[in-house]
Amino acid sequence: MTAPRTILTAWIDGIGLLGPGLADWPTAHAVLSGEAAYAPGPMTAPPPQGLPPAERRRAGMAVKVALAVAQEAIAMGRLDARQLATVFASSGADGDNCDAICAVLASDDRHISPTRFHNSVHNAPAGYWGIASGAMAPATVLCAYDGCFGAGLLEALTLVTVEGQAALLIAYDSPYPEPLNAKRPLPAAMGIALALTSQQSARSLARIQVSLTDAEPDVLADTGLDALRLAIPAARGLPVLQALARGEARQVVLDYLEPLRLAVAIEPCR
Repeated sequence: MTAPRTILTAWIDGIGLLGPGLADWPTAHAVLSGEAAYAPGPMTAPPPQGLPPAERRRAGMAVKVALAVAQEAIAMGRLDARQLATVFASSGADGDNCDAICAVLASDDRHISPTRFHNSVHNAPAGYWGIASGAMAPATVLCAYDGCFGAGLLEALTLVTVEGQAALLIAYDSPYPEPLNAKRPLPAAMGIALALTSQQSARSLARIQVSLTDAEPDVLADTGLDALRLAIPAARGLPVLQALARGEARQVVLDYLEPLRLAVAIEPCR
């Protein structure tokens, strides 16, 4: 007997995106809607806004990407970051610090820099976000390997649906240097943020509903974009953003944790 489906529902009020060839949501909107061709290129993360100078200097790529997309989503939705619960989802967080610490531990001098250690923990971006935004709402930090975007989306939607709490999902990844890159290759850093609320507002972009399925995941027609989707865990959310960019009422299926996937229904507000 098939178990009844549990459907989680929220409203999308803001989007943030940063990745190779996708400098922000307006740039990505043109690509995903079909108005412009996708052109892969180097990814440059802006300096993290809102951090004191010392923290800004210490912030690595993972923190820069996470804060950039979070701030873009908040600005689009005109939301108060201090009132939003946050869900940070990443398959590996800060690859550069992980590599640097491993290199020190493999050397004769095993004295690890306190700054390196401070930035190596998986919840470092959540801590920096609290400093930058003044947010005091609950923050969840999770990892589910290649299923991180789906796991983060489920967690954020659960907060919205069950707790009635507006939430900000931040899914992000950054690559490892060699030799770790040979074992866990990620071609570039990337981040996606969705600002989710329990009630529709004048700024809501679409309603999103998610349930579990065993259907095959959606494939993007653009081979460059689909290669990005497959290569970076945070990019697994690109089919959702494509539906939003095209203003389509449709269902897309996202990768999650085998054998489960996520059926994501998008219904635009305008």
